Amino acid sequence: LENTDPRIRGRGIQLLSQVLLQCYSLLQEKEVLHLVLFYENRLQDHHLMIPSVLQGLRALSMCEVVSPGLAVSVLKAIFQEVHVQSLLQLDRHTVYSIIINFMGSREEELKGLGADFTFGFIQIMDGEKDPRNLLVAFQIVRDLIAKNYALGPFVEELFEVTSCYFPIDFTPPPNDPHGIQREDLILSLRAVLASTPQFAEFLLPLLIEKMDSDLQSAKLDSLQTLTACCAIYGQKELQEFLPSLWSSLRREVFQTASEKVEAECLAALHALSACLSRSVLSSDTEDLLDSFLSSILQDCRHHLCEPDMKLVWPSAKLLQAAAGASLRAYHRVTRIVLPLLLEQYTKHPQSSQRRTILEMFLGFLELQQKWRLGEEDESALLSLQASICSVVFSALTDPNVQLQLVGIRALTVLGSLQGFLSHSDLELVADHLIRLTLHEDSQSSEAAMEAAGSLAPVYPKVFSGHMVPRLEEKLQSVSSSELEEESSCDHYSLQQRCLQALAAVSTHTSIVKETVPVLLQHLRKVQKGSEAGNTQGMVSVCQSLHRVALQCQQDDDGCWYYHQTVVPCLLAMAVQAAMQESAHPLLGKALIEEEVLAAMVPVISAATTHLSPELAAQSVSHVVPLFLDGEVSFLPQNSFPCSFQPFEDGECFDAQRRLVALLMAFVCSLPCNVAIPQQERLLQELLALSCSCNCPFTATTAAKCFAGLVNKHPAAGQQLDEILQLAVNRMEPSLVEGPRRMQALTLLLWVTKALVLRYHPLSSHLTDKLLGLLSDVELGPAAADGFSLLMADSPDVLHKGCHADVRIMFRQRFFTNNVPKLVQGFHGAGPDVKANYLKGLSHVLNHLPKPVLVTELPMLLSLLLEALSCSDCVVQLSTLSCLQPLLLEAPQIMSLHVDTLVTKFLNLTSSPTMAVRIAALRCAHALTRLPQTVLLPYKARVIRALAKPLDDKKRLVRKEAVAARGEW
Repeated sequence: LENTDPRIRGRGIQLLSQVLLQCYSLLQEKEVLHLVLFYENRLQDHHLMIPSVLQGLRALSMCEVVSPGLAVSVLKAIFQEVHVQSLLQLDRHTVYSIIINFMGSREEELKGLGADFTFGFIQIMDGEKDPRNLLVAFQIVRDLIAKNYALGPFVEELFEVTSCYFPIDFTPPPNDPHGIQREDLILSLRAVLASTPQFAEFLLPLLIEKMDSDLQSAKLDSLQTLTACCAIYGQKELQEFLPSLWSSLRREVFQTASEKVEAECLAALHALSACLSRSVLSSDTEDLLDSFLSSILQDCRHHLCEPDMKLVWPSAKLLQAAAGASLRAYHRVTRIVLPLLLEQYTKHPQSSQRRTILEMFLGFLELQQKWRLGEEDESALLSLQASICSVVFSALTDPNVQLQLVGIRALTVLGSLQGFLSHSDLELVADHLIRLTLHEDSQSSEAAMEAAGSLAPVYPKVFSGHMVPRLEEKLQSVSSSELEEESSCDHYSLQQRCLQALAAVSTHTSIVKETVPVLLQHLRKVQKGSEAGNTQGMVSVCQSLHRVALQCQQDDDGCWYYHQTVVPCLLAMAVQAAMQESAHPLLGKALIEEEVLAAMVPVISAATTHLSPELAAQSVSHVVPLFLDGEVSFLPQNSFPCSFQPFEDGECFDAQRRLVALLMAFVCSLPCNVAIPQQERLLQELLALSCSCNCPFTATTAAKCFAGLVNKHPAAGQQLDEILQLAVNRMEPSLVEGPRRMQALTLLLWVTKALVLRYHPLSSHLTDKLLGLLSDVELGPAAADGFSLLMADSPDVLHKGCHADVRIMFRQRFFTNNVPKLVQGFHGAGPDVKANYLKGLSHVLNHLPKPVLVTELPMLLSLLLEALSCSDCVVQLSTLSCLQPLLLEAPQIMSLHVDTLVTKFLNLTSSPTMAVRIAALRCAHALTRLPQTVLLPYKARVIRALAKPLDDKKRLVRKEAVAARGEW
């Protein structure tokens, strides 16, 4: 340390500083004092010493035992002795770190320096260019202001030293290891500029200047900064600049072609209006909000009345942005604008113009939803009630569909304003919604149903007393009338709409209690009457019941009412139909058609998933004995001609066995903590049925039900192991030979899925069994498709919505464990079964999260390219859908194989399968995301080849060809 050679002295100080950085927490107060004095003295030494001295001071600034006054002493020494901006980036960063450390631990001492501390920091920061250092420097400025350090006469200097970077113009270099983005610097600087009203007199002129810039990024940054400033500014800061700010904002909204700039202008105007609304007025101050809004109204209102309506929308957006800031602003604007818009609506007879005016009016109505409608609103909305209702109701009866749609939206908003609509208005609303729902264009019909669903919980008495009876009456008249054959299509459509409307309006428990009996009664009528064969009619009722079930789920009372009303009724009707099938083959047979049962499954599932454990236990104690013991006493109308035995053998029980689908829907949707009575016996019966039944529908639903119960079976133990061993013993012989190999494969797939989801150890054994079947000539293709079943979300069982045990990242785990085996199997397989391995692999990759797939791509890409040459169109389609997102997400890797990709994709654009042609064209389109230098050699060839699919006989293929060829 005392060597005359500055380089050697520097190495000595460097060593000491490195040691201190390791052990600063162990130092005692006297040692810190001694070292600080030493280092301060070294700041006057040769310039080569400075970096090492600063490192030592950084270590000492982190000590907890610094004597009073030392922090001030260190910073004064740095301010006086070190020319910071001549140092390297790392050394400048060290200085900022020392300041931050002392500001955190010695705040009061530093504040004792007064404005000298601020001035010293300004000198240090002045001229800083490195983004890493700027982030830290901006943080220091924020702390100076937020923690009330004295700025003294240096407010403008502090503003100048930071605002010189505005707007940020920084592009990170490629492969930047520091990861600093332009957005980080923008937000950090904005936090400084918008941190104190003291900057307002300097900042607002700068923002106005930058708003006029030709650079969109500068405009956006200025507008966003202005919005941020309004959160802390008051009337005093803004007063001088309001005319210029309004002028700039108005010009941008009227003239800009950029939606981003327009959105930020409107946000800034909203913020200005909110800021002025917050200001407390004294008797001698001008109401700046009123004068500001008067300027806006003066510049915008005449555009609302122009016959060509060119600047109508920009003007309306500006007015809505200002009005939405506060209730005071809203009243001030709407008092002028709403009567004007109502007048314009009546003046313009054209539907398109009326739609524009009503959409603007709707914008103001939606703003009112922020505040409760009260007596103080007399001046605006309530005084115009009759005119507003007249305009909205006229829009609902207009033949123009687009105007109807806006009218429906306006009606929904008016209905949400409690107290605005009278009882007679509400009945008229219900009448309009019924008419629109049943007799208008499908768009208007859907919108009216949605509106009814939104308003029904607000006015349940009106909808249950007025709308539901009307819909019920219409449904009965439609279903009982004998219409001519040519109009039967309209008849069916009207019936559909009645059912959908009854479901849509069922958004309140009191209404559900009215609509559910109507829907169930209609289902019985369709089953018993002349329309007994109307499968589609039953499916429609089930779809409506399903929608009601979903709407009931969040209300405990409604959910339980629905469950105990609908589930027993559906079960009773299905059991009745199944028993009658052998005696009366034509009577009620539609109810046990596979399509109808499949539509009942989501109804029962949705009615069960949200039950409380206590109520679910009550229900399961009835349903399971029904299927196991034929216990029908809990069903309504339970006088059946024979006993219910769905697990018995024999052809006469085929129809009853099909009802296992309804058992699956119920037991597989129960919460996990609900005990299932006789579960082991039930599992054995399901296992036997899934292996022995000749009906694919029944065997599959039994296998799914078995799998659902196994997945949720309490923690692994002897009972579960025994039932799984029993399943394996039943499956393995059937998979080898016999007439029921496909049923055994179905059971294997569902049980494997159940165990894969819960990470059960046996899942690997069953997956290996499935991998082995890929080389089977008969079962191989179905086994390959089974990998899609394992990886995809199942709609009815084994998903989180029905409380299945689904572990996180099960797909990644399955991929890691089994894809190497698939690849190995492919290389060792014979030519006749290779396609099965490719199909299985493509199914796994298709369902894998894309970030995971990208990391594994180099290993698998050659195999995927080989899959494109496979003659199986399912393999081709699956592989193409796997490759398309990879072209977008991993262009560098895909670029290495561009020659092969171009050739394969172009060949597949002439595939005989339409879906493959479309997928190949989408991939050819996605190729354009690769680097241009890679693509240019292929450009002419691809454009020539893509001319052929432009003449494809299928419109969807031509559409994709146009898009791909245009991009090339």
